[in-house]
Amino acid sequence: MLRPSVRPVPYAADLISVRAALAGIFGAGVGAFVTTLLAWMILKQTSLPAFSTSMVTRALTTVGIVGIVIVAMVFLGWWLMDEYLESRNRPVRRPKWRTYATYLVAYLAPAALVVAAIGIPLSATRLWLDGIQIDQVFRTQFLTRTTEQGGYADMNYLGLPSYYPLGWFWLGGRLANLLGIPGWAIFQPWALISLATAGSILVPIWQRLIGSLPIATALALFTTAATLMFAAEEPYSAVIAMGVPAVAVLASHAFRGSWAATIGVLLYLGISATFYTLFTGVVAITIVSLLAVVTAVYGRVWLPIIRLVIIGCGSLAIAAIAWGPYLIAASNATAPLESAAQHYLPAEGTQIPVPFLAPSLVGIICFIGLVFLVLRWADLDVRALAWALGGVYGWIVASMVTTLAGTTLLGFRLEIIVVLILGTAGILGMAEARLMGVHLLYPARFDVPTNRAITWAFIVVLSFAGVHFAQGIPGENESAIDHAYSDTDGYGERADRFPADSSKFYPEINEFIHSHGLTPIGTVIMTDEKQFLAFHPYHGFNAYTAHYANPLGEFKTRNAQMETWAEQSWSSTPEEFLDALESAPWKGPDAIIFRGSLDVMDEKDISKGEGFKIHLAEDIYPNYPNVRYRAVFYSPKVFEKGWDLKQVGPYVVAVRK
Repeated sequence: MLRPSVRPVPYAADLISVRAALAGIFGAGVGAFVTTLLAWMILKQTSLPAFSTSMVTRALTTVGIVGIVIVAMVFLGWWLMDEYLESRNRPVRRPKWRTYATYLVAYLAPAALVVAAIGIPLSATRLWLDGIQIDQVFRTQFLTRTTEQGGYADMNYLGLPSYYPLGWFWLGGRLANLLGIPGWAIFQPWALISLATAGSILVPIWQRLIGSLPIATALALFTTAATLMFAAEEPYSAVIAMGVPAVAVLASHAFRGSWAATIGVLLYLGISATFYTLFTGVVAITIVSLLAVVTAVYGRVWLPIIRLVIIGCGSLAIAAIAWGPYLIAASNATAPLESAAQHYLPAEGTQIPVPFLAPSLVGIICFIGLVFLVLRWADLDVRALAWALGGVYGWIVASMVTTLAGTTLLGFRLEIIVVLILGTAGILGMAEARLMGVHLLYPARFDVPTNRAITWAFIVVLSFAGVHFAQGIPGENESAIDHAYSDTDGYGERADRFPADSSKFYPEINEFIHSHGLTPIGTVIMTDEKQFLAFHPYHGFNAYTAHYANPLGEFKTRNAQMETWAEQSWSSTPEEFLDALESAPWKGPDAIIFRGSLDVMDEKDISKGEGFKIHLAEDIYPNYPNVRYRAVFYSPKVFEKGWDLKQVGPYVVAVRK
């Protein structure tokens, strides 16, 4: 027989049915979506100064956070007082308006926190955290592609299905179409909306799992705040990470016989596979599968294994929506598949994350969580969190060992999951301390007014701690916010009003290409200006780095082809050069964006160092940094026929006639 979960009676005060939980998830999701979108639209009508150049926006951010915490504290504290009095056989008649208001506050508080902590600091820029730096370039390019094309198109290569899961990006593209804004500009509102929605739906999920609305809200708020602080720059993975602790508990219920929990885990894994593969694999292998095996062995039953098979088959069917086209193309590929996506090992990937030793509020909460996991091991739900934590640590260690095979498992990205699991346990531990207290003193030996005062003191202290924690979110993201203001956006402007960099010439380059009748769909551009392709949905002849290149794209071979063309251009006629472009196994470039000057066209003798320059990126893992760039030069003479040339700032743009 499987042992039931050990749970104090007061946890069941707000327990809701599965149907009510589903209604709550729907209501919280829609409410968070609409309110966040409206808040973003309103913020865009304001004229707040740049976060990086003024303290005004910081002050307003803090005011918003304090307001959210105070409102939540009042309504949920009032709610706890009612529950306490009822537990003392003093019935409370709670008015309907307060019930509705409390649920509204609880379900939308995480969304409001997202708007206050990140939305307000970014209100005066069109870009998301980290602007258009490094990885954000490729994420922006993917959003731009899915806005332009609603199918399975790869973010860069013409005619290939997407290798990276397109769930989050496809939905963002549809929102961009609905709002009538460019794909790159939808990054910020869609990131805010998805993070807010994920945070809000956690409230009814946790309420169903633990039976307490205030504690469910506290769990959702902590999860949202921690995610905003440590993982908000990558929203499509962050929303998956936010659900990991709840899924661990759901899996525990599923393998003890709950069909609702089984379906919940199935849906989570299936949907997460269409958003972010790494976290899906981690949860499926080190949490769900591990819990199934442990439960089966511990209870000496086959039911968990049967449920695991059902979850696996169902989630794979959902995952096929995003992965099907790529897998079919890969199975029919004639060229070797090349992937460098896991060739990355920063310093944090060489250490075991121990957030419970950090000298911060998060560290304190995680420390309480670690102690709670040990002390409450008898509780099957708590044990599920402990097994989940152990499984994640196992993946992190395995990632380090895998370096011997010339790759990694990207274990450094799992630190946010460690923080969320320990933080969840910490919140549960503090909640049980309030509910059970020092058994001989609280609540048994205090009168009702004293108990009420102690509870309010507990709430007030935690509220101030929450304010301290949440108001640190913008500071933790300060560098990322600064990039959002200092980087040049798709309109050629910087949000901090300082002079833009050379990206300001992109709109003019786009107009020149477009003037030749070339549209983004079907047009191939050869360039090392990766931001240009992030803002304008042309196809690239080659991805800029191997780490975001589609394995079907033959990155190394295309790099070699570009270098060969460059070398041959110095001994070829314009006609021979065009023939060489046409002889490639892929569609040749319709336009090329170089660095250089048209003035060299008038020189009789041009050295290779004076030609038109383009950079190639090479994967040099296991070195760190893992990418090396080198320049190749094309002879300007081969563009004298068959091409239209234009000098645009520091760029030479060549478009085939």
